[in-house]
Amino acid sequence: MAPPKTEDSELVYRSTTEIESIKQQHNKPNTTEKIERNYIPTNLTIKEIRQAIPPHCFKRSTLRSLSYLLKDLSIIGILVYGATFIDSLLPRVLQLIAWPTYWFFAGAYATGVWVLAHECGHRSFSPSRTINNIVGFILHSALLVPFHSWRITHSQHHKNTANVHKDQVFVPKTRSQRGLPPRKDDNDDDDHIFQDAPIYTLLNLIGQQLAGWPLYLTTNASSRAYPNSETKWINHYNPSAPMFNPNQYTDVVVSDIGIIIAISALAYLSFTFSFLTVVKFYFIPYLIVNHWLVMITYLQHTDPKVPFYRDGQWDFVRGAASTVDRHFGFLDNIFHQITSTHVAHHYFSEMPFYHAEEATKHLAKVLGKYYLSDDTPIFKALWRAHNTCKFIEDDGEIVFYKYK
Repeated sequence: MAPPKTEDSELVYRSTTEIESIKQQHNKPNTTEKIERNYIPTNLTIKEIRQAIPPHCFKRSTLRSLSYLLKDLSIIGILVYGATFIDSLLPRVLQLIAWPTYWFFAGAYATGVWVLAHECGHRSFSPSRTINNIVGFILHSALLVPFHSWRITHSQHHKNTANVHKDQVFVPKTRSQRGLPPRKDDNDDDDHIFQDAPIYTLLNLIGQQLAGWPLYLTTNASSRAYPNSETKWINHYNPSAPMFNPNQYTDVVVSDIGIIIAISALAYLSFTFSFLTVVKFYFIPYLIVNHWLVMITYLQHTDPKVPFYRDGQWDFVRGAASTVDRHFGFLDNIFHQITSTHVAHHYFSEMPFYHAEEATKHLAKVLGKYYLSDDTPIFKALWRAHNTCKFIEDDGEIVFYKYK
């Protein structure tokens, strides 16, 4: 079910006089820094937003969550079992159809399992911390995700969404970081700074979709910089990395052990059944999972209409509103609505996904013009975002993506 649309989905613009007046009224810094597009951010409080959500939406049920997990794992099991007959029973022509079909659906349902593990990381899978940790650790390790390490940085992302200094994922690069020439007058209609050939853009986008997730885990790609860190090896596997506190050291080590066990199991299966078998049954669906994870996350936080904030204007409510709900068609249900209810998820990350659709209806009403949703076909939206969301300015308290 699609979330309700507000009467006016356009951004909120005001004159410079109104901007200064509103900032003073709400005790925001009366800075002379540029506010792009004369945009006025919301001044709602988290209390006002929470009061608009029915209380039962926050109730978690372990049994209900487990039922979704059992369904996903059962379907994956059926797909794997069916795939064992592809090479032995089907002619070559049908094999060329059957294997991609298996890869697509196995990757999609494995993404659903990934989302449920993500629920565990937010403590929304179950009221029990122990159950969340055990289930999340097993599921994410099986998908080569360091559970606790990612849980920690993902929590930091939720606490600092759209803060250009502190966010942890798809942090926009500034004009100077891109090595671009100084900004000209806002009314100057120069040619695009980025004029990449379509084939280059496409290859770059494919690389992002397939390798973006492992690169984020192993090299901190697309995340914030840590220029003052004494640790040079900044990734999700190093317990001394600056993303982690000393008291989280053990959690990171435990996560690494989970990855070692999973890789060892894959090596054993490769030795037992052949490496090619593991590639066909596991590795290609794993790449499909990577694609969906990057696409979902990228489109939720990357769009020309999403505002980003520097510390003077950022707060949690504003940051959480800088996310976009999108629809992936029938995949919304397979992905447990993480695609179409992400704004609600950012405001209330411990809310279980099966209540998020209902909560979104109420959230859209209370946020009004600040509720962002986009029904652009997802691959068209991906291409648009990749071509138009290139950088932000080095100055300004509230900024938007630019490409020229």
